Amino acid sequence: MKKEDPIITPESVKKYIKEHQIENIKLAVVDVDGVLRGKYVNSKKFLSALDKGFGFCSVIFGWDSNDVLYKNDSFTGWADGFTDANATIDASSMRVLPTEDYKSVIFLVDFSESNASSVCPRSVLRKTLDRLGNIGYTASASFEFEFFLFNETPKSIRDKNYHNLEPMTPGNFGYSILRSSTHANFYHEIMSLAQEMGMPLEGLHTETGAGVLEGALEYSEALRAADNGALFKNFVKVWAQQNSLMASFMAKWSSSYPGQSGHIHISLQNKDGSSAFYDKSKEHGMSDVMRWFIGGQQKLMPELLAMVASTCNSYTRLIPGFWAPTAASWGMDNRTCALRAIPGSEKSQRVEYRVSAADINPYLALAAAIGSGIWGIENKIEPTKAVDGNAYDVDFPQELQLPRTLSHAAEKFKNSKIARDLFGDIFVDHYAYTRLWEDQQQLGAITDWQLKRYFEII
Repeated sequence: MKKEDPIITPESVKKYIKEHQIENIKLAVVDVDGVLRGKYVNSKKFLSALDKGFGFCSVIFGWDSNDVLYKNDSFTGWADGFTDANATIDASSMRVLPTEDYKSVIFLVDFSESNASSVCPRSVLRKTLDRLGNIGYTASASFEFEFFLFNETPKSIRDKNYHNLEPMTPGNFGYSILRSSTHANFYHEIMSLAQEMGMPLEGLHTETGAGVLEGALEYSEALRAADNGALFKNFVKVWAQQNSLMASFMAKWSSSYPGQSGHIHISLQNKDGSSAFYDKSKEHGMSDVMRWFIGGQQKLMPELLAMVASTCNSYTRLIPGFWAPTAASWGMDNRTCALRAIPGSEKSQRVEYRVSAADINPYLALAAAIGSGIWGIENKIEPTKAVDGNAYDVDFPQELQLPRTLSHAAEKFKNSKIARDLFGDIFVDHYAYTRLWEDQQQLGAITDWQLKRYFEII
């Protein structure tokens, strides 16, 4: 529902479904790769499941983004017959679907009341936020996504074998009023879609590159912010395909353009609602809590990077000079750093987690960003000296260097005792396996680069 609508309880949801005569309801689970999986159910099935939960095949955590089954997964698989796990509908996640002609709504589902909660991304974030609450804080967050729009269809990109794709607009037109005015209807439609689905955009503009836009979602409570991130990515793609376009949230789709960021803005609040990050008596208004939070994020970024940079493609973006970090750096309002501390008032003091790309699973990336900050607060971890100037020119110690490949990141994650403390052994083993699997899938691929480099000369 829209952000201001009070449809947040099972009872009010039941009333809404009945009064609006909604016959079919969409239920969605977010898998390990951040892909929305789900189905329609009729209203009778939905109302029963809202009270009791329902069985959902555990295969959604046992296959990759291409529906290929993991061979030796420790959580689910052929050995246990891909059993059903008890799924729970979150009534407060209800959103209308303006992309559908029928009266339609969607609910997000997780597995917080079953053993699948150990590997369910939404449940992992819930548990991370519970831990944050146990030390006296709540979190707010927002996501910024860059995405490319193409004059293509799912069929045309396959017919072209993903070559010679045509961006919606040509040329580099960052922050272009010309482009946003020429295509004003598209901009208004995207902003209206986000507003109607209860995930309003603060801003939408062109970035540098052919056909690339950036949308900044409004701040929300942390779980809802992750919901907004997952829904925004999915339904921008839906909107695009309904308009004979395609949207891509890859970390980097072409070596000719910078990567596509998925930055996360985070702030903490005390139980009375006041800012836990702001202290006017401190330099830059940065409280001890904010400093320790950044210290934990910086220290653990290399160990938890697999939760944030989760695809092989993610690592093509993390190279010097392309607005993406190569080490766990931090600075005051410094966009060359992995962590950008943003000073301001009590309402605006926050940290921007800039290592993340548009290909993130919003739940796992936010769990890593907040979980590492929790560890920093619990252990009063001091960050290094803030970077003043270009972070790419700084020689950082080895322990702050980021892994250069997904397999390296997955191994660091698997061997991290702190990751196991934060997220549990079952999740760490399962997730590390899925990322190693993902990396292995590309090893047998013959790329254009290999053909051009070796075909004739070797």
